[in-house]
Amino acid sequence: MSANKLKSIPLANSGFTIGALSIKKLTLLGFTLVALPLVLALIYSTTQVNLMSKQSAQAIFSVVALTKVNRELNENQLKLERYASQYIVLTDGELKVDYLAQEVQILTLINDDLAVYEDEQLAQFSDEFSAIIAIVHGLITTKSIDDNALASIQSQFVLLTNVSRKIHLRSDVLINNQADKIDVTAKQISDTMLISLLIIPMTLIIAGVFIFLITTPLKLLIAKIQSLEQGDFEKEIKLKGSPEIREIADALEIMRLRLHALELQKSSFIRHISHELKTPLAAIREGTELLYDNSVGKLNDEQQEICFIIKDSVNRLQRLIEDLLNFNIVLDSTSLQDSEKIDLQVLLENVLTDHKLDIKRKKLEIIQVNKEVIIYSNAKQLKVVLDNILSNAIKYSSDQGTIGIYSEFKNNQLQLSIVDNGSGINPDIKAKMFDAFYQGPAPENNQIKGSGLGLTIVKELLMRLNGEIHIQSKQFNDKGTIVQITLPRAQRVGDKS
Repeated sequence: MSANKLKSIPLANSGFTIGALSIKKLTLLGFTLVALPLVLALIYSTTQVNLMSKQSAQAIFSVVALTKVNRELNENQLKLERYASQYIVLTDGELKVDYLAQEVQILTLINDDLAVYEDEQLAQFSDEFSAIIAIVHGLITTKSIDDNALASIQSQFVLLTNVSRKIHLRSDVLINNQADKIDVTAKQISDTMLISLLIIPMTLIIAGVFIFLITTPLKLLIAKIQSLEQGDFEKEIKLKGSPEIREIADALEIMRLRLHALELQKSSFIRHISHELKTPLAAIREGTELLYDNSVGKLNDEQQEICFIIKDSVNRLQRLIEDLLNFNIVLDSTSLQDSEKIDLQVLLENVLTDHKLDIKRKKLEIIQVNKEVIIYSNAKQLKVVLDNILSNAIKYSSDQGTIGIYSEFKNNQLQLSIVDNGSGINPDIKAKMFDAFYQGPAPENNQIKGSGLGLTIVKELLMRLNGEIHIQSKQFNDKGTIVQITLPRAQRVGDKS
């Protein structure tokens, strides 16, 4: 089903999930779900902090104002008592005016400033205070002042002082209440900030979920692309997810089918052409051998030399065809097999047996220091790798030289080194060694002809086997070459898999 058809299906019938959204919509949804709680928490915190700040400021102003009223009440009461006493004793009209002016001020404090706090007890004390002031006012404004007037006023001011003390005590209670409110407000602000901080882990979880939803199909795509890169064209590419992911998967599937078809055509062509070449080549080789061995008559020196050249060229052509068939293993995805359990030592012995004649002809000494290692890989491909590397080591080793084969086991990886004592590799050609059909300078008296495909085949096969190859030259007394290959999924013999 195409992506366009998928888009036309109603959500109720398509099993709609978040993963089916496009990457653009999924990213936008994730950003919204992450940002929205943070924005709401910020707005809520700002509103609460602003409200609580106003409440705290109001409480502080109330405390300051109440303290000021109490201080002014004390001052005015002392002045009022002084003016009243002096007036009774001296009966001076100016003292009476001062008293009446002071009385207006103190009544304003009692009736207006204290009434603001709307406290029932404070209102009761204010009424008592005003009543006593009214009695004193009557004594001051009376026309006849007798000897008992001073005593009567002093007794009223004693009562006034008692009521004033009650007002102070009640004010202290109200101030303490306001202080408690400020403390509660501070705790509420702290709790609000803590609640806001709890939003952060939730947003991180939401962000993690959407990162997983977005990156998981991308990782699967990368794995499919890497599989194509390694030449695995057999597995169908089919992914679920956003429309973009499905479209890319569909495009990769079309590309896989085309590459697979081309691979099969190429492999078939190489197999057929190699077979067609080998059949007449076998007849030419047999005829040349008969001529060279004087089986059909003795040849003169010039004829013998020409026959040798033909024989040498036929052998080289045969080697080229064999390398071409090995190269077909790299190109042919149908030759890829599941990994199998391989005994490294047995595989090395098989490869050395194939080169037994060349080793014996050059009188080479093979030194093996190998661990007992089991590796899980493709035996056919790995044998081609070892065959080509060992063939080069034999080719470039001097007569009566040595070839070392050393293996190490590190972190579940096999490190296999093949060391020769040849002349080494010129740095100028080192970058070209893995190019197809490139051949470096041949060693002196070399009878082993190559095709220039050996290291190309090695590199391609190691890439498919998830391995690596490193070449170091002129390490021992300015001679020799070390070819080291690294392969995964190895274990010592006896270890549990």
